[in-house]
Amino acid sequence: MASLTQLKLAMATSIFLASFIFSLFMVGIIFLLQYYVFGFDLWLGLLLTLGGIGLFILFQYLIGPAVVAATARLNYLKPGENQWLESTVKELAEKSGVPMPRLALVPDQTPNAFVFGTSAKSATLAVHEGLLRTLNKDEIRAVIAHELGHVRHRDFIVMTVLSALPLIAYMIAQFAMRAGMYSSYSRRRDREGNAGAVLLLIGVVSFIVYLITFLSVRWLSRLREHYADAYSAYLTGSPRSLASGLAKITYGLSISPKAPEGARAFYIGDPAQAKQEIREIMESKSEYDLDRDGVLDERELELAMEREAKSVWVTMNSWFATHPPTFKRILLLREIEQEMATGKYTADRVYARV
Repeated sequence: MASLTQLKLAMATSIFLASFIFSLFMVGIIFLLQYYVFGFDLWLGLLLTLGGIGLFILFQYLIGPAVVAATARLNYLKPGENQWLESTVKELAEKSGVPMPRLALVPDQTPNAFVFGTSAKSATLAVHEGLLRTLNKDEIRAVIAHELGHVRHRDFIVMTVLSALPLIAYMIAQFAMRAGMYSSYSRRRDREGNAGAVLLLIGVVSFIVYLITFLSVRWLSRLREHYADAYSAYLTGSPRSLASGLAKITYGLSISPKAPEGARAFYIGDPAQAKQEIREIMESKSEYDLDRDGVLDERELELAMEREAKSVWVTMNSWFATHPPTFKRILLLREIEQEMATGKYTADRVYARV
């Protein structure tokens, strides 16, 4: 039986493990570079490197929201500009006990939404125009409640900080591998032959650290989506609305001609993952088209998603995904709906099915 404490513990554990592994990794790199390549003072190099990493993470944390706002081409809503959306968000925010987020529309016809910011008080809730056009009002309410769940859990802040670590490791891996391949000298002539090999070793280790931190961040990203889904079901009292909304979002994203872009982990639906999910189903369309009419109806599509979600390939592929498979999210919401029907679903059991 899951609880919000477990999500907080998972976030804290992810931060600790990623930071601990990354710190050991950086200490090793500084030692090798100091000894074999540059010859600078070990402690000075360590201080400068860790200080630089700290500044990079702080820079991403502070500047990230501005970058997201610019790349998403947000149109911030003025009071009264969209009264229904504004009143709905205000109602759910008050019910949730979180500050009213700043509202913005994204001029994008794909159905999606996301929340970002440096704190719960400075959060921005961005809604794609395609979401308002594709989903009905109950489904939109459920999506808004999902995003407010992220605000309440404050997991979007943790994701902003953690996402910097794999990026740094990847950048170091790229630089070290290229430098190692083309390096032919070092400051110390007696170690000249070792410099290139050391840089290549650093590149390999950096890539391993990148994979570990990357998988850790992706695992937390998937977990937080389940928690936000459960919170939406609790806040709206309508798990079915979010389930149908997720199905529409996945399908809508899958047929979009646009290439996936931006910080996909922050969206309620990952465009790249949606395209992959639907493509795999359509490749086996004849197997799932039970009535042989050439079209997958709602029941056939659900059956297809259920079978695909159980495959070994999909399970392994999901390790690298930002979101859980859509059907697993829908299955969780169905379990919550069944529990609600019994009258036993209370505030202390919001995350019991996660």
